[in-house]
Amino acid sequence: MASASIPTSPTSHRANIDRLAWLRDGKMWVRTIVTVLIVGLFIFPIFFWFLASLKPFGLIFTLPPVFFFEPTLTWYSVVLGGVPYNQVMLDLTGALTSTGGGLYYSVPYIIASMVVATASTGLVVLFGTPAAYALSRFPMRRRHDIAFWILSTRMMPVVVVAMPFFLMYRSFGWIDTYHGVILVHTVINLPLAILLLKSFFDEVPFDLDEAAMVDGATRWQAFYKVIIHYVLPGMAATAILSFIFSWNEFLLTLTLTRTAVRTMPVAASTFDTATGGTEWGFLAALGTSAMVPVFIFVLFVQRHLVRGLTMGAVKG
Repeated sequence: MASASIPTSPTSHRANIDRLAWLRDGKMWVRTIVTVLIVGLFIFPIFFWFLASLKPFGLIFTLPPVFFFEPTLTWYSVVLGGVPYNQVMLDLTGALTSTGGGLYYSVPYIIASMVVATASTGLVVLFGTPAAYALSRFPMRRRHDIAFWILSTRMMPVVVVAMPFFLMYRSFGWIDTYHGVILVHTVINLPLAILLLKSFFDEVPFDLDEAAMVDGATRWQAFYKVIIHYVLPGMAATAILSFIFSWNEFLLTLTLTRTAVRTMPVAASTFDTATGGTEWGFLAALGTSAMVPVFIFVLFVQRHLVRGLTMGAVKG
């Protein structure tokens, strides 16, 4: 004889629902706390660097670190405002010094970095997009070997090509020129851009090309009127990476420039003096200021990235 099931009381059923809700909320809080800790781990060095740019001279390397203090804009007044270095050091230390000599005014260096990074990023996207489309769409012999050869150029250390570039640029008269720096930044970023864009083109169905050409479009018209709109998120991601790589490039720019073209990373290296050590206050102010253009550029192309992440999430 089968035993009769015992009905669950409303109170017991409500207790089970509350227990499940409590477990669900607990998991959500654990995920939130872990996420905040991970994000804080990456954000804290930037936050500490920003605080160092506002700290007075004697508090930058105080142990334990000081987080509450009266902020000062002394370092920014030199880096961005053009106040003479000697005047600031006289106010801080009470002694005259010949170190610096006004070279810490860094707005021209930030502008030079913006010009080089923006121009090289534009060239990378301009030449990399059709090259990636050709690798993705056109049948050619040993296509995978060509793609691997393009990738292999990124495996070579930059220091290996620094001297050949210097000798070639010296013979062309391109040392310390904007077009020379822009060209070399384009060359080193183009291989990665081509392979990254190729992966986006591979995700676009070939039927779209064929449908456009059946309707009377040429291959070129199918490319720039139809297909390219589907890879705008990929172009935005490529532009971000190329801009950041160009913005941070140091060794080749140092090798191929003198004084007429000095980007922000090269200028920052001059903040380490032989007599006074590293000028951490000025360096922190320059580093904080240099993050702003990159942040603005990422915000400018962010909508394309968001559209790419949400594309296809809702059908119908």
